[in-house]
Amino acid sequence: MSTPLDSPDQGGLATLDRELEELIREENIEPGDHERFSHYVKKDKILESAITGKPVRALCGKKWTPGRDPEKFPVCPTCKEIYESLIG
Repeated sequence: MSTPLDSPDQGGLATLDRELEELIREENIEPGDHERFSHYVKKDKILESAITGKPVRALCGKKWTPGRDPEKFPVCPTCKEIYESLIG
């Protein structure tokens, strides 16, 4: 009978790492307008993404990994509309 230490690539952290990588690939960056707009995302999610590299989801539903200066782009009209309806 083998133990997890006998075959470290079968289970444990290696499996979790592979599963996490697969999830991130499945939730990969969507092509489209997110490249042209700044989106509204919870601040804690942006910090988490900066630390982990995990993609974020904007109010409009777009998923991507932040990396560009949002000040250089116009605000996503869908995010803006949703945000205003939440605070209005």
